[in-house]
Amino acid sequence: MNTERVPRGIDPTKPHPARRYNYWLGGKDNFESDRVSGEAVALGFPTIRIAAIENRRFMQRAVRYLAEEAGIRQFLDVGTGLPSAGNVHEIAQEIDPASRIVYVDNDPIVLVHARALLTSSPQGATAYLDSDLREPERILADPVLHRTLDLSRPVALMLIAITHFLTDEDDAYGKVRTLVDALAPGSFVAVTNATADHLTPEERETVEEANRRSGIPFRNRSREEFARFLDGLELVEPGIGSVIEWRPDAVLENGPTPAQVSMYGAVARVP
Repeated sequence: MNTERVPRGIDPTKPHPARRYNYWLGGKDNFESDRVSGEAVALGFPTIRIAAIENRRFMQRAVRYLAEEAGIRQFLDVGTGLPSAGNVHEIAQEIDPASRIVYVDNDPIVLVHARALLTSSPQGATAYLDSDLREPERILADPVLHRTLDLSRPVALMLIAITHFLTDEDDAYGKVRTLVDALAPGSFVAVTNATADHLTPEERETVEEANRRSGIPFRNRSREEFARFLDGLELVEPGIGSVIEWRPDAVLENGPTPAQVSMYGAVARVP
């Protein structure tokens, strides 16, 4: 990305999770700092690019399930990331053009691209909030959210590869619970979080050191810690597991292993 055309509010010398993820996915909307940080993480976790790709595929399968089988027509995607093929609204509106989607992110580059590229079908709607999962009350109070979504009706809350950027000090479970508690019965939550369950102590330390140096907080979570995000909700089959094992499109032969992806995923219904 040309640093001479940096949107206001961005420091290109500091990596950002959305741009680093874009780099791992092979995108061009990132700076040198994002690439350096991405390569530092890859030293401890060489299959990080596979993990990023499989995480996004999980999101796409989850949206398909929510729209086709669960009948969801409203989506709140927190931690949107930079647009690429197969965004939430594209999948949902292909199934029902009247679907309505609100994207939330705190990187100005994401918002610039979102407003330019994530256009809705005429029957539906998309909106974009400049906000952060660390401020769920601000998200819920935003008038744009309420103009786009009807929170008295079921909504799918998408938390894809975002909760691991909230540490224990951020009260990750409390932040997520604030959003979940605002959802109507019959809503759903789709969430993924990185895990170190499959990493050696040396690999884990390398990854954590890379994040410390970059200034990007990061919290791998065990299966039990991940499950806490879904306390009180009804898990959709097959429950909690590797993102590659959640309703795969094909038989998992010669594909990546759970250890190579190191990402838990699940979808659950709000009773």
